[in-house]
Amino acid sequence: MVGCEGAELWSSQQVSFWLKDQGFAKYVDLLCVKHKLDGAGLLNLTENDLRSPPLQLPLLGDIKRLTLALKTLQRQHTLTHTYSRKPNSLSPSRVYKPKHYLYHAQVGGDCNGTAKAATFVREDSCDGYSNEKCKGHGDLDPEYWKTALIFVYVTLVFGITSFIMVLVHEKVPDIHTYPPLPDIFLDSVPRIPWAFAMAEACAVVLGCILLLTLLLHKHRSILFRRFCSLMGTVFLLRCVTMFVTSLSVPGHHLQCSGKSYGDIWSKLRRAFEIWTGLGMSMTGVHTCGDYMFSGHTVVLTMLNFFNTEYTPRKWHLLHTLSWVLNLFGIFFILAAHEHYSIDVFIAFYITTRLFLYYHTLSNTRAVQQLRRTRIWFPLFSFSERNVNRTVPNEFSWPFSRPMLLRTLIR
Repeated sequence: MVGCEGAELWSSQQVSFWLKDQGFAKYVDLLCVKHKLDGAGLLNLTENDLRSPPLQLPLLGDIKRLTLALKTLQRQHTLTHTYSRKPNSLSPSRVYKPKHYLYHAQVGGDCNGTAKAATFVREDSCDGYSNEKCKGHGDLDPEYWKTALIFVYVTLVFGITSFIMVLVHEKVPDIHTYPPLPDIFLDSVPRIPWAFAMAEACAVVLGCILLLTLLLHKHRSILFRRFCSLMGTVFLLRCVTMFVTSLSVPGHHLQCSGKSYGDIWSKLRRAFEIWTGLGMSMTGVHTCGDYMFSGHTVVLTMLNFFNTEYTPRKWHLLHTLSWVLNLFGIFFILAAHEHYSIDVFIAFYITTRLFLYYHTLSNTRAVQQLRRTRIWFPLFSFSERNVNRTVPNEFSWPFSRPMLLRTLIR
């Protein structure tokens, strides 16, 4: 293995590895093979170079993202050399070591890194003063304690949601005084009695796929932490929307009326029933008033997005199945007349936007370091502080073979 401490010493092959790591693999041939770009050239590359001939990248988004990655690399390179030239500017016990990347490649192989012998690893220097927490070869730290805390967070949010559902049931408008609101879809499509059960069946299948993915994914702790963070945040927002405004029931088939649960203990018992039943009708839970926005749509969409994001792109059949289950599940919710169309639309929009925003931030290291990010997205900052890069879709068997054999023998 050959280690390169300074980016200006990188070969074209190491530049190609850096481009792939940053998500610009499609420009490796142009920059490395055709123009033989090395580390020194990479550090002097500007946005104008990317826009103008002979490079002239075709996509504005790629130009901006690559420019941002270059500025981050140039800043880290400048900091590294600034402090390395002034060894006495800080006390020996507190030498500043800025975060930077070390790229290692085996000798040999072509520029685009397709040779079988070529390997590439990125290492972070972890903290500013020591490398005690560094993991070998840039492995992502699972940080199980963070995952456990965020699991507690989402569990509490589901409990709060269940209690809010009890409160909104108490003040659901009387159907005789406030009849169902006009709705284009519900007024046009006749109700299918068994459709809501089919929507929940779609959610169960998607959930089983995600459980299998989490079990086999190498970075299962980070994935589960992200899933819990997003689900908790969306359902916490749902608590607010369904509590502040009570909508009338979407259909006359729903026998709903304001129900008083008496004292606080009766409400808590009912909330516990909803919580343990996961709010699903197939577990015997039937609620009223929790319409804006659809929790079933949130679950279907979030499961779909995690299934498609954290499995390889070439698994087209699985991705198609996931999307079909998501869309058919949404259709079944509307066909059952259990929610207004606006409930489903808002749920789908909020879930997809939060998923995309979260992953855009988590994949953009420069944004994570901003003070504004830590203020406005504290849960995100807490969860993703040490990830700092795209989570690769790598799979591994979670159990050791001897343990599995001992289990089978018993």
